[in-house]
Amino acid sequence: SSPHLVQVRERIRINGQPISQDLFNKYFWLVYNRLEETKDPVHASMPAYFRFLTIMAFHVFLQEKVDLAVVEVGIGGTYDCTNIIRTPVVCGVSSLGIDHTSILGDTMEKIAWQKGGIFKPGVPAFTVAQPEQPLEVLRERAQERKCPLYLCPELDDFEEGCQALELGLAGAHQRSNAALALQLAWTWLQRRGCQGKAGRWGRGPDPTRAPGVSVGCLSCLGLGELKEVLPSTELVGRTVPLAPAFRLTDAMIQGLRDTEWLGRTQVLSRGPVTWYLDGAHTTSSIQACVRWFRQAALNQDKPHDGSEVRVLLFNATGDRDTAALLKLLVPCHFDYAVFCPNFTEMSVANNADQQNFSVTLENALTRCLENQRMWTRLLEEKVGQDPWLPSPLRVGGLLQPSPARGSLLLVPPAPRPLNSPALVFPCLAQALRWVAQGRDPHLAAPTALGAHPHPAASSGAVLLREAAAVHVLVTGSLHLVGGALRLLDPALSQ
Repeated sequence: SSPHLVQVRERIRINGQPISQDLFNKYFWLVYNRLEETKDPVHASMPAYFRFLTIMAFHVFLQEKVDLAVVEVGIGGTYDCTNIIRTPVVCGVSSLGIDHTSILGDTMEKIAWQKGGIFKPGVPAFTVAQPEQPLEVLRERAQERKCPLYLCPELDDFEEGCQALELGLAGAHQRSNAALALQLAWTWLQRRGCQGKAGRWGRGPDPTRAPGVSVGCLSCLGLGELKEVLPSTELVGRTVPLAPAFRLTDAMIQGLRDTEWLGRTQVLSRGPVTWYLDGAHTTSSIQACVRWFRQAALNQDKPHDGSEVRVLLFNATGDRDTAALLKLLVPCHFDYAVFCPNFTEMSVANNADQQNFSVTLENALTRCLENQRMWTRLLEEKVGQDPWLPSPLRVGGLLQPSPARGSLLLVPPAPRPLNSPALVFPCLAQALRWVAQGRDPHLAAPTALGAHPHPAASSGAVLLREAAAVHVLVTGSLHLVGGALRLLDPALSQ
């Protein structure tokens, strides 16, 4: 899977665990040296980062003799470097969304065409409910490639005659992902005739990047000849046949219940500070993130003294429409919006897993400043349109309770006061320390503001130190969430 959150070894897992440092070092240098020895002497170049790790993952799975490999494509499908598998056991396409438009195209139909590139002759494929036109593109791609394509039943269909299934992952969208996962797993089990048996399994490169809402494809690899395991329904007209639901095993029910996914709808409670981590970075995944956050944080019982503070920590990368993402976050009514690059520390020493050589700190900070201005503009447009967002009054230049919300608002010294100051920090460590104000035991207290003398930072620090509850949503980028996790949960770096 990719990207990794804290350590690169997360991308290549066996039986659910990242491979050890020793195994990673062993196979890295084995693959690197072999490629170095055999590369074209004229066009001497090594595979790029993701391609190298894909080759390495396949090599690890072969050498470690895994029984089953689950491989998510990196970007798209048709031209992705994972799409060299000739006869996977089964393929799946999850909910389509708009992402990586400079590579995949700017419409759902273009993206669906790219996703359909993983379909293989005679290999069953599954997808979930999609808009009509993108689904038609998937159907046409399947027909071109002589691939039997089926729609997954709704998760409700698996619950008939039994109790409601409990999912370990929050969010209504995960029910669609769970149905797809069940169908893929069942196809593999039927193919191998090994229901109830356990084997070694691997996972590696690469990913969709949001909690299953963003564009993603998933292929399961296995050995042996393909057997048709579903009704031999042909694709007729504009319809895609519905696969039948089946009786779930106890192991499947437990698997859905026990599933954990770091960095997606993850909550870390640290006394008065609660961190909500979600790597959403598309419009559809941000919408799902907002629904989850509002339910998980905003609907909680408010402190008796009303001193609840809500903070957004945001960054976005690539060619994403940041304005569209930020606009979706405005209804969460944050008291502060904090922007910073995905760099964990100002210094990259001892932080090789989170270095990005394709982005400079200057470029990243420029984008953060643009996000800050965009957020301020969105709030200026919002004030006066939404009765739930009254313009706060100045009280000694500091803070005032808002009767409409029962929480505290910062009043910045500005001609047009806003209910939410926007701050920029040069790295994640400084941003997290400012938000936590020494109240999270894993984070040191912030040092003097130094290069960040914004009045909102100093007055806001008082509010953050004294608030009974601080709710922090970290979103917009899985790299940002990964950097935050590295600081908030040092055990993940071991």
